[in-house]
Amino acid sequence: MISEQPITIDVGAGVVLDARLAVPQGARAGVVICHPHPLYGGDMDSGVVIAAAEACARRNIATLRFNFRGVGASTGQHDDGRGEQEDVRAALGDMRRRLPGVAVALAGYSFGAVVATSVAQKTGVAGLALIAPPLRITALPAPAAVLGPVAVIVGAEDQYCPPAALESLREALPQATVTVLEGADHFFFGSLDALAEVVDGWATAIGG
Repeated sequence: MISEQPITIDVGAGVVLDARLAVPQGARAGVVICHPHPLYGGDMDSGVVIAAAEACARRNIATLRFNFRGVGASTGQHDDGRGEQEDVRAALGDMRRRLPGVAVALAGYSFGAVVATSVAQKTGVAGLALIAPPLRITALPAPAAVLGPVAVIVGAEDQYCPPAALESLREALPQATVTVLEGADHFFFGSLDALAEVVDGWATAIGG
């Protein structure tokens, strides 16, 4: 496990996020990680979120994972992905204040991937990792403000990301590296090590 400290992030309008920050000595970059859908049990303690954070830490990259509004100790109410975009922007701002001059990227799992992509439409980030985007349920906007590597990681058995939708995403994001993990489903049970290996490669590019 990586060494993290509990912090809070003030979004404004009475919303304060519960978060965990890890900053290795001489951190080469930072990554904000967004968790899956809160109405289906998603929070920052998701195994996928933690696996992604640990993969980044191995590459000397700072990580910030947090609970969206209304989840766990975070105040406010779920806002169907709208207010959650403000949560992400606040998390990005917090990490940038703590690591001035260091590139900061975004990663998101499932619902978190949708919110992260929406933020990356207009808010510049140093990279974007989309883990199991639920393309059967929602299309992703074009992340026009991504200034670095884009990774898409999907399980071959993902019930929320059918092959046709993934192929459409490949065409919409020609700059993205798309990895399909054989034997993995939407939840990556038994496949967290394989997932972490792919995130490791993306993090290496961010840190470089």
